[in-house]
Amino acid sequence: MDVKIEPGWKRHLADQFDLPYFKALTDHVRADYANPAVRVYPPGPEIFAAFDASPFDNTKVVIIGQDPYHGPGQANGLCFSVAPGVQMPPSLVNIFKEVSDDTGAPFPADGDLSRWARQGVLLLNSSLTVREHQPKSHSGIGWETFTDAAVRALASERDNLVFMLWGSDAIRKGANIDRGRHLVLTSPHPSPLSAYRGFFGNHHFSKANEYLVAHGKTPIEW
Repeated sequence: MDVKIEPGWKRHLADQFDLPYFKALTDHVRADYANPAVRVYPPGPEIFAAFDASPFDNTKVVIIGQDPYHGPGQANGLCFSVAPGVQMPPSLVNIFKEVSDDTGAPFPADGDLSRWARQGVLLLNSSLTVREHQPKSHSGIGWETFTDAAVRALASERDNLVFMLWGSDAIRKGANIDRGRHLVLTSPHPSPLSAYRGFFGNHHFSKANEYLVAHGKTPIEW
């Protein structure tokens, strides 16, 4: 199957595209996008935006989310991110609070995280699509298998990456990453339901930059 995705990612995920699960997945997703009775996010051309924005060979940091925002105009293919002019969801506000407290960076004017992606931060949701107002509606249809393969490819083919895993779902997704080869940072999720249980004060952003610098890589401007 010819999937339009960044060439480096296409090379490393090529074995996935012809597997039966991936055909079943794409058939399911296409049917939902074509169904006038439902809306699906993000817009079709942005489904693989995280991969296009952070090419395989450029990726230095991986942040894993659950599934896209399910409200109108929110999802843009990058986990936790919203386009300029879109109100920041609570989890994203909490992320920026921790960035500011941890690094001293000013609170940004908008929630567009493409500026992180351009520096090599892969903003990957476990599921890449979702029905409007139905969180996790496209979980269990094959996306997790595909994004597991993406994490596995990075962990096995690259060295000295930083994985930020927030919440139990993300932590499970990174369970098999070699901690001797990469920096794996875990904490509760930035959701208002859990941020005060250990997301605030996790210092993941400064720890990531310290690790990158120690391994000869340019730090991220958070």
